[in-house]
Amino acid sequence: MTWFKRILGGLLLLVLLLALALWLALRGSLAQLDGERAAPALSAPAELQRDARGYLSITAENRLDAARALGFVHAQERFFQMDLMRRNAAGELSALVGAKALEVDKARRLHRFRHRAEQIAAALSPEEKALAEAYTGGVNAGLAALSTRPPEYLLLRQSPRPWVPADSLLVAYGMYLDLQRGQGHDDIANGLLKQAVPADWYAFLTQHSADWQAALDDSRVEPVPLPASPLPDWLRSVQLACSDCSLTDARDIGSNNWAVAGSRTADGRAIVADDMHLNLRVPGTWFKARLKWKAQGRSFDVAGVTLPGTPLVVAGSNGHVAWGFTNTTSDWSDVISLQLGAGGQSYWSGGAEKPLVRSVERIEVAGQPAVDFEVRESEWGPVMPEKAPAGHAYALRWVAHDAAAMNLRLMQMEAAGGVDEAVKLAAGAGIPAQNLMVADARGRIAWTVMGAIPRRVSTQDMAVPQDWSDGRSAWQGYLGADEQPRVLDPADGRLWTANARMIGGEALKILGNGGYDLGARARQIRDGLRARDKFDEAALHAIQLDHRALLLQRWRGLLLERVLTPGFVAANGLADYRAEVEKNAEAARPDAVGYLLVRAFRERTLKTVFAPLAGRLEAQGARLQDLTMAPETPGWALIQASRADTLPAGAASWEALLQRAVLDSRAELLKKFGSLAAATWGAENPAGIRHPLSAALPMLSGWLDMPATPMAGDSHMPRVHNHGHGQSERMVVSPGHEESGILVIPGGQSGHPLSPFYRGDHAAWLAGEPLPFLPGEATHRLVLRP
Repeated sequence: MTWFKRILGGLLLLVLLLALALWLALRGSLAQLDGERAAPALSAPAELQRDARGYLSITAENRLDAARALGFVHAQERFFQMDLMRRNAAGELSALVGAKALEVDKARRLHRFRHRAEQIAAALSPEEKALAEAYTGGVNAGLAALSTRPPEYLLLRQSPRPWVPADSLLVAYGMYLDLQRGQGHDDIANGLLKQAVPADWYAFLTQHSADWQAALDDSRVEPVPLPASPLPDWLRSVQLACSDCSLTDARDIGSNNWAVAGSRTADGRAIVADDMHLNLRVPGTWFKARLKWKAQGRSFDVAGVTLPGTPLVVAGSNGHVAWGFTNTTSDWSDVISLQLGAGGQSYWSGGAEKPLVRSVERIEVAGQPAVDFEVRESEWGPVMPEKAPAGHAYALRWVAHDAAAMNLRLMQMEAAGGVDEAVKLAAGAGIPAQNLMVADARGRIAWTVMGAIPRRVSTQDMAVPQDWSDGRSAWQGYLGADEQPRVLDPADGRLWTANARMIGGEALKILGNGGYDLGARARQIRDGLRARDKFDEAALHAIQLDHRALLLQRWRGLLLERVLTPGFVAANGLADYRAEVEKNAEAARPDAVGYLLVRAFRERTLKTVFAPLAGRLEAQGARLQDLTMAPETPGWALIQASRADTLPAGAASWEALLQRAVLDSRAELLKKFGSLAAATWGAENPAGIRHPLSAALPMLSGWLDMPATPMAGDSHMPRVHNHGHGQSERMVVSPGHEESGILVIPGGQSGHPLSPFYRGDHAAWLAGEPLPFLPGEATHRLVLRP
């Protein structure tokens, strides 16, 4: 037995030594929080302070030193996140994680963003180039200062690649991919629908919502009536089943923001509220930072959220101006139906035959040989992989492919002195076009679109593929600052956006429709702002947490008044179902069963109504979600009319269709949860905020991921949270009164699971508790010296 004990003891010692080595390796990749560190490129010492949650304050001699210090901290706290973002945009994930990312990389390489980023980085203005290079130097210094590689690279058995200025542009291109995800698929799907159904049915299906509109200018759209003709067979036949009949009432990538002018506060100060909605992950998208420096005899103090990988404060306040963003969801791309020449290697443009330009993109694959991927490009953009009619190919004309779409001019917001200046610089900023909500210290507020807006010259329908071969249709540059839509100093002192139609008239024609949100969320925010006369930060924060289910109430009424009749309830044992619908469907509360029942009924009903359309589109390589269509509007109109000639094939009557939706959705919930009482909205809608490696390493999920907390909120209310998509930050701030502001993010500042800041904000974010906009008392102090 002695030898057995010795072997067992030796194995135990070996395990302990391995565990100690792993722990030391992980500890070695933690950010340095205190002391001093050499940073050779600095012109003067820079002080980095962190409060108890890791909120960073940088005090530097000048803006370039502030960028170096920010890059240093971003690299130490979030380098793997930064690496994934640049690789995702460039189509370089396979080199890190292997062949499983190859199809994603091929889809990204179509855009050749690495090539574009390198060209633009070389052509930046001197000020922007200096900022990018200073930040790059800080990133590489921060990475080099770690004793060991960040833990993700240890697991992947990879080494991090140094940062270059073009990488910061790639991170911004990644936001284009997230925020403008139509990328021509919407035009192709719209074109298939338009070709297949009569014009009146196409207009009916793709109309803007007249029920849930809340435009800033109070412009209205009239409902498109249900056509008098029967439902076309293309929309009725169920011969082609869809494998994915999922519905989206918008692109589900968006945000809320609003502002109140000084006339709407007790002390005359304007306030901006902003909560940007993104897919939530660990670490989160944003990193909180306050930057202080001096330039030309002026002191700068800018605070808010930064995007790791870039040197800018994306949303925040500079003491004179506060600003925030939501996605416009307008139309930033067109699909061009190329008329191909003989052999398919050329196309026609302006009466001339031109060759398609070929480029070979080499995709490195970890552990395997590299793969070559060919990209063909026209003068308007790359040839898309989607199947086109014989003799044609589709080319993507997208803002993101132009030089005007990418620069670092957002940095100018850091020095903006008022609303007029902020609105003017919006036109030149190279970011995915956003609704800019801005307030200044004089009590003024404004809205405009920040980003490049193409000047379209076309007599064709921009929502479907267009033929530009005769030269009469084109984009002719981009609008200037004086041409961009804007609203300044509204009479009632209130502004709001939530990814729905913002404006009407000629401005709407300029912006187009890229898949606007239904509008229920925008209307709920607008009505909340009009419900009281005066506001402070707490009152605006309360609107961010509003999870009342106003959209679902008409579906709840439909259930109670029309579907759940006494006979149907008794025959199918639905007494408990009806009781829950009556009891707790008024809000998306975590404990609400009734809310989930009504929601599931609505979704099942609309899926049934539009399943034939989904199947037809899928058979032709498109998806129902690609349409710029909000199913709620035409679906509700069809149900209200309940005409026999608009009934999808296979349903005996509209009553039978609705009753079947109740039974099927209930059966699905019972199968999933076991009982109706367990089918709460929170159980269906947990936080689900995961680290990108936890799926591959489930044994580490509890360590890497945020807890799967049942969540309040949903898509069609201000408090957005829908299966891991939600409020990536909540900010409320008045310029000049930042000490009263609010700023909270999910998760925390650090991407390192051993960091005390890994979950620093998370409990407050879950509970809807406000955290201060400015950093608290410093608990850590690091000085970077030249």
